[in-house]
Amino acid sequence: MIRRDDPLYYSDYLKLNELTALQEPESKKFGDEAHDETLFIIIHQVYELWFKQILHEMLSIEEIFTRENVPDQQLSIAVSRLKRIISIQQLLMQQLLVMETMHPMDFLEFRDLLTPASGFQSVQFREIEVLFGLTQNARTKVDRSAFLGRLSQDDRQRVLAIQKKDSLFELVNSWLERMPYSSTKHFNFWSSYKKSVEEMLNTDREIIKNNHLLKDEEKQRELSNLEETAVSFDSLLDEEKYNELLKANKRRLSNKAMMNALFIFLYREEHQLNQAYNLLNSLVEIDGNFTSWRQRHALMAHRMLGKKIGTGGSSGHKYLKAAADGNRVYTDLYDIATFLIPRSCLPPFPQTLKNSEG
Repeated sequence: MIRRDDPLYYSDYLKLNELTALQEPESKKFGDEAHDETLFIIIHQVYELWFKQILHEMLSIEEIFTRENVPDQQLSIAVSRLKRIISIQQLLMQQLLVMETMHPMDFLEFRDLLTPASGFQSVQFREIEVLFGLTQNARTKVDRSAFLGRLSQDDRQRVLAIQKKDSLFELVNSWLERMPYSSTKHFNFWSSYKKSVEEMLNTDREIIKNNHLLKDEEKQRELSNLEETAVSFDSLLDEEKYNELLKANKRRLSNKAMMNALFIFLYREEHQLNQAYNLLNSLVEIDGNFTSWRQRHALMAHRMLGKKIGTGGSSGHKYLKAAADGNRVYTDLYDIATFLIPRSCLPPFPQTLKNSEG
C-alpha cells in the first residue's frame, strides 16, 4: 500500500478550481447570458465524465477476454465491472430528468449558438459503441452515414483505430465458442435437447387440435404459429441453416457460440455456469439500457425541438428514434428466450461436471 508524507487538500486532489471554471456559456459572449445554458453545459460535461468511466471499465473487461482462458476469478471481476456500467447507465437516465426541467423556449435562447456542435460529436460515446460491438457495419443504414461524418479528422481516426481491434461482442463470441460443457466425452446435451423440443412441440400441437373452444380457422392460425416456432428451433440446431441466417445478417453470434449461450441460460443455476450467465445477462441489460437511453433522448428532443432539425443537421427526434430502435447489439441473446424449455424437460446436469472445478 502506497503512503504519502505530505497532506493532500480536497480541492487540489479533484482540481476543483479548474473543473468549475470549465463552464463557459456561449450566450455570455454575445450579451445577456441565457440562464439555462449553464445547466445544459454541466449535464453534458457530466455525461462525458461518466462516458470516460464506462470506457475505463470496458477496456479492462476486454483485456480479460483477450486471454485464451478466463478463470472464474477474472470472470467475477468482469461481471462486477459490467454491473458498475449498469449503475452508471441508471444515473445517465436520471440526468435526463434534470435536463427536462428546462423549458423549450429557454433552450431556444441559446440553441442557435451551438450550431453545428452536436452530441453526434461525442467521440467517447462512439468509442463505447464500437467497443461494445456496435461497429459501423453493424449499424442501421440510416445511421451508418452519420456514424463518423460529423467527427473531426482526429476523432475519426480515434474511432477507426478502436474499430480495427476485436470488440467485446467478438471476444465474448470467441469465449462462448470455447465453452466445454455442452458436449463432452460422456455427455452430449444436444441430442437430449432436440428430443425434448420435439416432445414439447408435439404436445403443443395436440393441445391446439383438441381445444374445442377454438374455431377451425383459429386452430389453423395457432398451428401455423407453432410451425414457425419449430422452424426457429430447426434453424438453431441445423448448422447449415444457421449459417444462412449469419450470411443474411439475421444473426451475429456464431452457431457454436449461440448454442453454448443457450446451454448457459438453461443451466444458469449450476455453480459452474452462474457467473457466465451473470455476464451474458449483464450484456443484455447494458444493451437494453443504451436503447432505453436513446429512446428517452429521442422523446426529449421531440419535446424540446418538435419537428425542427437538430443542431448537428440531423432530422432531430425522428433520426434519434430510428437509431434507438435499430442499433441493438446483443439481440441474439434476447432471442435465446425462444429456445428455452421447461426445467422439467431438461436432462440432468452430469455429476462429473457438478464435481469439477470448471
